Amino acid sequence: MYFRAEWVKSLKEKRSVLKPLIERAKRKFNVAVAEVEEMDNHTLLVIGFACVTNDSRLADEMVRNVAAYIENSTDAVLEDSIVEFF
Repeated sequence: MYFRAEWVKSLKEKRSVLKPLIERAKRKFNVAVAEVEEMDNHTLLVIGFACVTNDSRLADEMVRNVAAYIENSTDAVLEDSIVEFF
């Protein structure tokens, strides 16, 4: 998920936004969540997450729920979202 946060002025501030968001999503959904790209760009937040299941419907539901939770838990603007199933 690619977010733009123009109000973030430093990497330290970016970390203060990302860290609690990532930790809450991990606890709530039991998924792996991390910042995956653009770590040196303080206005762009790129969050990736993964879940493992043998049920494709459950995986689809989990992806939608986690994505909605992350999007609704930040003031940053969602610019793009890419979903991949393996």
